[in-house]
Amino acid sequence: MSPPPYLQPNESAVLYDGVCKLCNGWVHFLLRHRVARQVRFASVQSEEGKALLRWAGLPQENVSTIVYIADQQYWLRAQAVFRVMQKLPGPWRVLSVLRHFPATVSNFAYDRIALNRYKLFGRYDSQHAITPDYPGRFLHQVEKDPDAE
Repeated sequence: MSPPPYLQPNESAVLYDGVCKLCNGWVHFLLRHRVARQVRFASVQSEEGKALLRWAGLPQENVSTIVYIADQQYWLRAQAVFRVMQKLPGPWRVLSVLRHFPATVSNFAYDRIALNRYKLFGRYDSQHAITPDYPGRFLHQVEKDPDAE
């Protein structure tokens, strides 16, 4: 399998719904709790997010889940969340052991929330911009060349 587009070796990506307030909250949580710098983000509505979905062989429209891409593999739903938790420092990392639960158990709660996320948490009218913790954290942000000014 070819390497995922837009990612350098040792980088991973979290794909999220850019209009979902819960999904945006998840990204804010990861940034606030200092997820590893190698984890990058892309909304599923962005061209970069769509390219990564194509790479994984996933539909590019009506994506209703978190996708985590690392080491030329991808995970969906609860497994994606638990795998990303491995990249957090300290006590949050402990929660990543939940990835060993059977998918039917871990995805049951995830699916209930995902199906009702707009009703429960709301949605933005368009893709919501999130302030990154450093330049280039989001794949859809174009980094400015300091020499170009």
